[in-house]
Amino acid sequence: MLRAEPLYRIQLLMLASEAQDAALALARFGVFNPAPCTLEVLDESPAMAYREAWLEAEARLTKLRAQCGETGPLAIPADAEAPALADLEELNAWLKEVWTACLACHESDAQIADARSRLEALDDTLAKLERLNVDLAQLLRADSLLAVQIGSLPVAGLKRVTEALSMTGHLVSRFDQVGDQVFAVIAGPRIRRDEVRGLLAQAGWHELPVPGELRTHPQAARTWLEAERIRLDTQSGATCQVRDVLRDRFGPRLNEARLRLALARPLAEAALAGVRGKGGLTALSGWVPKRQLDTLRDTLNEHFHGRYWLDVREPSAREVADVPSLVRYPGWLAPFVPLVKSYGIPRYGEFDPALPFAFTWLLLFGAMFGDIGHGAVILLLAVLFHRRLGRMAWVGIAAGAVSMLFGALYGSIFGYENLIEPLWLSPLHDPIRVLTLAVGFGGGFITFTLLANAWNKAVAGRASEALFDSSGLAGLAFYLGAAGVLASLAGAADLVQPAATLAGLGLAVVAAFKWHEAKAGLGERILVTLIETLETVINLFSNTLSFMRVAAFSLNHVALALAVFTLASGLGTAGHGLTIVLGNIVIIVLEGAIVAIQALRLMYYEGFSRFFSADGREFVPLRLTPQQAKL
Repeated sequence: MLRAEPLYRIQLLMLASEAQDAALALARFGVFNPAPCTLEVLDESPAMAYREAWLEAEARLTKLRAQCGETGPLAIPADAEAPALADLEELNAWLKEVWTACLACHESDAQIADARSRLEALDDTLAKLERLNVDLAQLLRADSLLAVQIGSLPVAGLKRVTEALSMTGHLVSRFDQVGDQVFAVIAGPRIRRDEVRGLLAQAGWHELPVPGELRTHPQAARTWLEAERIRLDTQSGATCQVRDVLRDRFGPRLNEARLRLALARPLAEAALAGVRGKGGLTALSGWVPKRQLDTLRDTLNEHFHGRYWLDVREPSAREVADVPSLVRYPGWLAPFVPLVKSYGIPRYGEFDPALPFAFTWLLLFGAMFGDIGHGAVILLLAVLFHRRLGRMAWVGIAAGAVSMLFGALYGSIFGYENLIEPLWLSPLHDPIRVLTLAVGFGGGFITFTLLANAWNKAVAGRASEALFDSSGLAGLAFYLGAAGVLASLAGAADLVQPAATLAGLGLAVVAAFKWHEAKAGLGERILVTLIETLETVINLFSNTLSFMRVAAFSLNHVALALAVFTLASGLGTAGHGLTIVLGNIVIIVLEGAIVAIQALRLMYYEGFSRFFSADGREFVPLRLTPQQAKL
């Protein structure tokens, strides 16, 4: 649960004619992650033509399914075989013919949709012109001595524009008003049209273009629009009939094509990773869990009856960085995994932080946001919206429950600190103890990260870093010794002599390791050693002090509640209750989000950055369908 499953590298060699069946068998096997083939003698890529044919056919089928409608879930028979390249090319050619037949129907739909949009625009314009009971073709004649303009302007400027235009021989006639916009007709001598353009522009005049279809009497234009709608409805009905005929004609075979392309998907996807071959032989390479090797052999024997050669080996030290990481999480932990993977994927063999992350993040959230009432609200909201939130609803439920637990320990309900006795302590009345506990927790967490980092370095074969580096056991020795000295000086223990010895020894080992690792001249080597050793001391204790924010936010939670109560105390009964309710809502939304982010920050920057490389590769099995669940 905390480490990736052991994986083995396999090379599967079979007849080229059976490559598609081998890929299909591996996809049904369910835990085969394709990888580039390492057999240098196989220098050809026989599956690329297969992949190209599959991609073309898949693209055409996707268009056809969008045109003809979804056909429901795909049932894949257990004994179905993958198509050969010739079958795939034949299927692709047929799909091309079907798409050509359906393209006319598709284009007709697009033309009808464009025509409907055009009619809607014309209808909007006509709605503004219908109050003009005149023939627009005569009104807007280009050879008329009168220049006529139809448009709108703000009602506040109508009087001023009318008076100004009357001086140029123009008349203004309003015929409609929508809100603060007046629609009007402006008519005047054509020879003076250019003189009034500047005036109209300053007044906010907007020309109302009259399309050619509407240059008639508005009633005639309305009749034409209705006739056009009827014509388009008839044309659309005819198109639907054609589509139904095509669906009945091609539907059954389209379902068959969908099945065959699903069966061809495994080899097409494996080709991307690198299927190699030469002559009549083809090789598939990839990663398989160690515990599944016997099942894999049984699967291959069942399908090929010995007509294959299988090479199995452990990953070499050089390729560990390329090995995918396969970690199986229990259901209750799975909702927290996306929060870890948002930082990165653990390397193969690396300590997986999902479990400590879940517990530590919840613990920090509860400690900073401890309140029975606020936690209950978060829990109830997560339950109410669980369908929309999906798995993340369980994170909200767990966070709310932990917040309620700490609320009972703190004795806090909706910010009230005097309704119940705290089971443990009250941050308001014992802030020094809260600060001490926060720093102590930070020290324990930093110790854990150093141990985890030493483990990861040892597993990766970097024993010297695991033992002597500042992020290894030597750094841990210094950290524990320095913490013991500080605790002794604070009167919490009497360990000054042994703790100082441990701290000095650890720091000396770190300095010696930095000296050994520095490849430079004497002066530069001394400087690098001093700087990196000093950085070790500063980083360890600055990261520890970062956990003081846990205490700060737990006190801030109480302070916000007190501020709300102070504001409410000066108001009447109704105002008091409303202020308390609104104040608690603000605390839940605002501080709840801030606390969740701060807890994540402590996990990412004070924890993950110390031991989690986050540059691993996720195990992605070969699948029959894109919807098939990942491991």
